[in-house]
Amino acid sequence: MRRIPGRLLNRALEVHRPQTSDDGHGGKTTVLALVGSVRAKVDQPSPTERMVAAQTTSRHSHDIYLLPTADVRRGDELRGSDALGNPQVFRVQSVVQPSTPVYSKALVELTQGEGEPDG
Repeated sequence: MRRIPGRLLNRALEVHRPQTSDDGHGGKTTVLALVGSVRAKVDQPSPTERMVAAQTTSRHSHDIYLLPTADVRRGDELRGSDALGNPQVFRVQSVVQPSTPVYSKALVELTQGEGEPDG
């Protein structure tokens, strides 16, 4: 398998990670904190997922390709914007690498509200 050329990683995404702290009253507070940014290639959803995306508050998955050293984990959010400048937030479901770590692939979910453009 070949390495993913850096020129194909054509998007910058911010990595936001859940961080938990004591709230001072015996409970916990969880916030999504910015922990860095990564270069990425976001694949388009399948035609079926695009059709479903026309529905209100739809969810569909994307594969996001990253460098093998990218610090992206399950539960992170990847935030950026598409080519038209529309904001996107992807929730990371899993991150895998091939047997020879030439890239990482994150399976993510994009949730859209009514009236938002397809992923």
